[in-house]
Amino acid sequence: MTDTESKALQAKEKAELKSASEDTKPGPTFAPSVDIFETEEALTLLADLPGVNAKDLNIDLKEGVLTLSSDAVTQEGSEEVDVFREYQTGKYYRKFNLSDVIDQSKIEAELKEGVLRLHLPKIEAAAPRKIEVKAG
Repeated sequence: MTDTESKALQAKEKAELKSASEDTKPGPTFAPSVDIFETEEALTLLADLPGVNAKDLNIDLKEGVLTLSSDAVTQEGSEEVDVFREYQTGKYYRKFNLSDVIDQSKIEAELKEGVLRLHLPKIEAAAPRKIEVKAG
């Protein structure tokens, strides 16, 4: 992003999403924390999804909107009783509006150790290039 395109970003605590819609599944829904990096060729989005397996992660792309959703699996023993718990698990949900410079047909995703890495390549026309000048 250029300085004129960038917006001030602030870190935020993990917070439950508040929605006007009704959810039929019990439990809280969280917006995963993300980091977004840009190069001349692509954007890389990293999303924290602790407790999520690749088979339980849904990534949908429709009309330029990329949606992440999943249920986290809790790792609890059958004999264990909570004494103290700071870490919450639940559903994850987040939407991103993609700009026209993203080549939506070439998006790739990898989930490793609770971190989703989305590679969002830019279309060829949007990538900067050097124009060769020929002597005539």
